[in-house]
Amino acid sequence: MNGYLNESNFMMVEEGFTTRDLLENLLVELCQVGDQQAFFVADLGDIVKKHLQLLKALPRVKPFFPVKCNSSEGVIRLLAELGTGFACTNKAEIARVQSIGVPPDKIFYSSPCKQLAHIKYAASHGVQLMAFDNEVELSKVARSHPRARMLLGIAADSSPSAHPSMMFGTTLKSCRHLLEMAKEQAVKVVGISFHLGSRGLEPQAFTQAVAAAQLAFDMGKELGFQMHLLDIGGGFPGTEDTRARFKEV
Repeated sequence: MNGYLNESNFMMVEEGFTTRDLLENLLVELCQVGDQQAFFVADLGDIVKKHLQLLKALPRVKPFFPVKCNSSEGVIRLLAELGTGFACTNKAEIARVQSIGVPPDKIFYSSPCKQLAHIKYAASHGVQLMAFDNEVELSKVARSHPRARMLLGIAADSSPSAHPSMMFGTTLKSCRHLLEMAKEQAVKVVGISFHLGSRGLEPQAFTQAVAAAQLAFDMGKELGFQMHLLDIGGGFPGTEDTRARFKEV
């Protein structure tokens, strides 16, 4: 155990106690105290099961959970206990996971568009792994975070439904220029990232994306970068009726 969870994070129930029973009891308690705020209920056992399925299917991949998907403390603490890293898009999310003790090397500042103040915050709190896909972001990081370890984001979604204005990532044609700029500004680029998303996620799309990433890796190595990390994004199918499809991916 890593110490992220304690007894106060759980409520023990008797055998046969259903989710409906839990909700009814909780609603009665909230009505009695007059608390009308929304609350979140999750099956943490299902999270553990999916985590183990991912590790089995992709043993070389280290999972990083996107905090924007669910920042509930119980979910964050459970994932931290399982050894998961966290992908954060802003200062608040970084502070959220660090407040429970997650170390900086388990945090990826994944947003391709970052506020300068948030970059400085990440730098002052030891968060080094970041993403970029354009000159402006590269220059901001070069000025504000000299110890940053950068991933160059490439646009890997070539599906007919992908609209250019809705995609992040640079084209392969622009990769060399951005890598040359990074070298000129002494920014350390350690890898490539892509994100296919959940729309039309097909195994063939991953084949194409990994092939494109390999070309970008080759460019980086030619320029002298020690590139060793590939971020394969997210959006994997996670429901029971698509389990076979996830295995195929």
